[in-house]
Amino acid sequence: MMSDSISAEEWEGLRQVFSCIDNTTLEGSDNREKIDKLCCRSLQMVDESKGIGHVAAVCVYPVFVRQASGLLRGSGIKVASVAGAFPSGQSPLPLRLQEVRYALDEGADEIDTVISRGALLEGDYNRVFDEIAAIRNESKGRTLKVILETGELQTAQNIAKASELAIEAGVDFIKTSTGKIGVSATPEASEVMLNAIKQHYNISGKLVGFKAAGGISTPEEVLKYYDLYVRLFGKKEIKNQFFRIGASRLTERLFSFLTERNFVI
Repeated sequence: MMSDSISAEEWEGLRQVFSCIDNTTLEGSDNREKIDKLCCRSLQMVDESKGIGHVAAVCVYPVFVRQASGLLRGSGIKVASVAGAFPSGQSPLPLRLQEVRYALDEGADEIDTVISRGALLEGDYNRVFDEIAAIRNESKGRTLKVILETGELQTAQNIAKASELAIEAGVDFIKTSTGKIGVSATPEASEVMLNAIKQHYNISGKLVGFKAAGGISTPEEVLKYYDLYVRLFGKKEIKNQFFRIGASRLTERLFSFLTERNFVI
């Protein structure tokens, strides 16, 4: 945990990031009671006196989307669902598309899906692109985040290629990790992804979003990704249309950290 000597500028950065969090539970032990608690707590973590708004979204498995949607209706907090053979991506494309459609029909506002890492490592870039494009088509009109699982891609070149393919396929966000393998989000992999986003933005004028997820559990770690993003895109783009942090343990810690300090906007 960071010290009490945090600067006003760092506090403000963390305040901005809080409204960019996808408050997440993706465990085999998830149940209706746990989803109730996740959604209720997400609604409670607001401090108007310090300008701390609610999180961007909650992220759950497809079977809990309808429950979460009912609890969060009208709050402004989106419901995100992993879908498409999360976390491995190792299912036939028709089944992956069926799961995406199920999540959307249940009320998901956003889909977090995964690429076929094995296909990318084999150099089958057409398959990777076509699968992402098919999921994009299935989820048109909703926010689509595509997880690269950078810890399995082995090289910066592979991470850059996966980023380019996803961006070309029309996704809204590229995301680092599932949080289900040993190597999750890293600043190094994130910088490669952000450079791909920057290159696309310079050519097209369209800014694709970035989501860091997996193993980010302290305010100090959050600031690493905040600083990376600000260096390339500036503070004005730290909003949840373009920047997200996937978090489970972090959310409660960051809210407490912000509300216990005396900085105000």
